Amino acid sequence: MSKRIIVIGAGIVGASLAYHLAAKGAKVAVIEAGEIASGATGRSFAWINTSLGGPDSVAPLRAAAIAEYRRLESELPGLKVRWTGALSYGDGWFQAPSIYSAQILDLEPNLKHPPERAFLAAEEGALDAVQATHVLIAGAQDHGATVLTQTPVLGFRILNGLVTGVITATSELDADIVVLAAGTATPQLAEQLSVNLPIEASPAIFIRYKTQPQRVNTIISSPHMEIRQDAGDTLLAAQDYIDEAPQNSAQAIALRTAKAIQHELHGVISIEPELACVGLRPMPVDGIPLIGYLPNISGVYVCVMHPGVTLAAVVGRLVAEEIVDGRFATALAPCRPERFRSPA
Repeated sequence: MSKRIIVIGAGIVGASLAYHLAAKGAKVAVIEAGEIASGATGRSFAWINTSLGGPDSVAPLRAAAIAEYRRLESELPGLKVRWTGALSYGDGWFQAPSIYSAQILDLEPNLKHPPERAFLAAEEGALDAVQATHVLIAGAQDHGATVLTQTPVLGFRILNGLVTGVITATSELDADIVVLAAGTATPQLAEQLSVNLPIEASPAIFIRYKTQPQRVNTIISSPHMEIRQDAGDTLLAAQDYIDEAPQNSAQAIALRTAKAIQHELHGVISIEPELACVGLRPMPVDGIPLIGYLPNISGVYVCVMHPGVTLAAVVGRLVAEEIVDGRFATALAPCRPERFRSPA
């Protein structure tokens, strides 16, 4: 008999889980309080970044991300990744080969002030996270999954310490396993189960500009800007959140970033912010993804992480193997919720 699995959350992580679980034959229902990709996914720079410098507790997951996305592209033709490579320079240490000024200008001829040295992760890319999430949800539906949007979860059915379903305003749904993949809303869901999940809402600024096409060929990450060109005349940028002061609003930062981009790139005659917003990334307090069965209660699995876009494909596959096949994923061992369990 197929396992009945409810996935709460329809961002890119929940969508990947739903797709991989349904593809393994599980009977999947996705429940989303808003719309598909309406949370952090819709405000993500969506760089598939596998060349993080410094210590990385989930290095095996990150290292597998590119191959897993290429697998998804072959399985879901509608899922498109722009494999442009990523060019990084400035302070910091990068796990990527060095290239020098002539090669840098070959890659990015519009740079006005190219560095003497940069690091090129030629295999990396980025995607339209909203479009990818819809493709994954559609793939899950092709395997029989059902999707309920605008449907907040109001509570859980619990019998002798086992969660047997979820309660919404309009119905109660049975489940063998409930997966909490609701991003920053996950701690509130876990509280209803008397479980404390230390997840913070980490703000970042996402900007979409209308400007001249073909200004940038790769993903550029420098002290002045983190940008990439999307289709046509759309340029995307990410910036750190500073504070709530008016001079540091998303719109104000978008205008300052636009000036920096014009200072750094040739041919940016005009650049107008179309969207500038704050995205709230779900960040476990120790920075490590939170993936696994919840302790002290049966039938609930949690899956919350940053970077969600980078890890969605590989984590979706591994979690589906754990839940459906009962196959322990060694790569997920550092991510287990037990690390936050209070001592007895």
